[in-house]
Amino acid sequence: MGCCSSTEIKRDWKPLEERSCTDIPWLLIFILFGAGMAFICGYPIATGAASRLVRGYDSYGNTCGKNNTKIEGVPLSGRDMTENKYVFFLDPCNLDLINRKIKSLALCVSKCPAAELQTYNDVKQFALNNGSHLCSYDISPTRYTSHADRSTKCPKLPVLPSKSVPLLHRCIPTDIGCYAEFAQAFVTFVSDNSVLRRVVAGVMASKEIIMGLCLLALVLSLIMMVVIRYISKVLMWILTILVIIGSIGGTGVLWWLYADHRKALENNTLSVFGKEVASDNVKALLVYSIGATIFTVVLLLVMFFMRKRVALTISLFHVAGKVFIHLPLLALQPFWTFLCLMLFWVYWIAVLLTLGTSGTAVKNNSTGLVEYQMQGPYQYLVWYHAVGLIWISEFILAFQQMTISGAVVTYYFTRNKSQMPATPILSSMARTFRYHLGTLAKGSFIITLVKIPRLILMYIHSQLKGKENACARCMLKGCICCLWCLEKCLAYLNQNAYTATAINSTNFCTSAKDAFLILVENALRVAAINTVGDFVLFLGKVLVVSCTAFAGVLALNYQREYTVWVLPLLIVSVFAFLVAHCFLSVFENVVDVLFLCFAVDSKYNDGSPGREYYMDKALMEYVENSKKSGSYKPGDGHGQELKSMARGGTSA
Repeated sequence: MGCCSSTEIKRDWKPLEERSCTDIPWLLIFILFGAGMAFICGYPIATGAASRLVRGYDSYGNTCGKNNTKIEGVPLSGRDMTENKYVFFLDPCNLDLINRKIKSLALCVSKCPAAELQTYNDVKQFALNNGSHLCSYDISPTRYTSHADRSTKCPKLPVLPSKSVPLLHRCIPTDIGCYAEFAQAFVTFVSDNSVLRRVVAGVMASKEIIMGLCLLALVLSLIMMVVIRYISKVLMWILTILVIIGSIGGTGVLWWLYADHRKALENNTLSVFGKEVASDNVKALLVYSIGATIFTVVLLLVMFFMRKRVALTISLFHVAGKVFIHLPLLALQPFWTFLCLMLFWVYWIAVLLTLGTSGTAVKNNSTGLVEYQMQGPYQYLVWYHAVGLIWISEFILAFQQMTISGAVVTYYFTRNKSQMPATPILSSMARTFRYHLGTLAKGSFIITLVKIPRLILMYIHSQLKGKENACARCMLKGCICCLWCLEKCLAYLNQNAYTATAINSTNFCTSAKDAFLILVENALRVAAINTVGDFVLFLGKVLVVSCTAFAGVLALNYQREYTVWVLPLLIVSVFAFLVAHCFLSVFENVVDVLFLCFAVDSKYNDGSPGREYYMDKALMEYVENSKKSGSYKPGDGHGQELKSMARGGTSA
């Protein structure tokens, strides 16, 4: 189970030849953890908390819709509520935003009021006519108008019309103005002008256009993937030229502004206060100009050294396009993953809600009301449940990465593409289920170990807002940034470790070590792919959003009576970005997997008999062109090239 081994075992990479189960101990740990999650789900069901959540319960510990047992010290408990199936709050608008609950006496009633009740006499008539008592159980309906405690034991007037929430049987007021405590600003905005009404009307009137534009975003995302494949070379070099021109031009403008401001300062035409401001501006521009110059020089040097590696990125994009032609269902992986995440999150929230109503009944001596509280070791179940949210969510995402890696690895290392499995993606899923769930459990747990302290620090940082200790907030923010960077680096390494596992069926630590060594040996290539390639994909996302928004403006222009286009365009733009991100992120993952396969192929094969390349024709052309250009020269400072030359390899 350890990540390091004292003995170095020399072995050969044999893609897809041998399959064995990996990280079995971690699979057992994950199964035991899942059993704990199942126990957390079963505990509130066994203790009746699930029934209390669904049916609802009053402030005296009675579950609505059933016959209850007596609670010691609570006179109004243990009542038969078989006919009273709904929870009614005497003051539903009295919200405790901090503890996220309604601070009001709750009763079980047989019917929610369907119309507004203005007076206690109306409340009395409602009880007599419908048999639904809206005051405390110890007050008879005939005494509603004269009882001394009616202000505390009867509902606050006026009683707003309510409806029962499906499955949860709560009487919830239908008037949104009831919740003015937390929606005051929103209500004020609506009452002061008619912007919201016009926006909503515009959305409802243009719903067909919105649906059409969402479909357009889907089509544009597919087209963008094809375009990136066929004109990737042009896009790469245009981007490179624009970056160079932009950096040089920006630096030149900063130096020109510095010279102009300095000249104006030396002319002595400004007031004393103006001179101070101008002097500060001159100093700031000097700092910016120097920083921009350093950045431009470093950028130009990096571009110079990576100029030959850009060709590899172009070839990988070309091959990635071929992968999607052979494996079109890869584009649907984000949707299946999103569906699985949504189902798990719904389950997680449902269990969390049941935990909130579980525990033993505890009487509050000051109010005489009953609350259910988890005591003893059971109070830590919520923390266990929270860890499960992160770990299992990361596990689902890791399963998607392993599925994509397995399918792409199968494509890359199958010489005769006609001999590929009929359903390579399903075959990859089956291999992952059969052999590599332990590896996914271990990799996702490592991400969880980093994410949990980062989330805790983010919560502490949010609680310190407005406090005087700015130093502590700054240190926390720095720690959060460091953990965020570490999480991103580990996620990238995990993805490559999954690819190495899919290639050679090794455990997580061995795969991570192998992937890390290969990435280090190909550092400049990795930099080229992760800068130029990722930026091209980002521009593709921006282009999809821009085209969709532009089409939306043209379409909505025909409905000029709805002048507020903000919400329709916002909905369309967000959807377009999400769709483009789903498709192009999978494209990016495929490129990363192809690069690791190419690096392994280049390192362990040289094209000689018995060690033929697996790579695609486009990558083979890149290797041959690199040979002709003399890219491999001894002493060029690139470790992988030297090692490949020593082995007779052709790594570029």
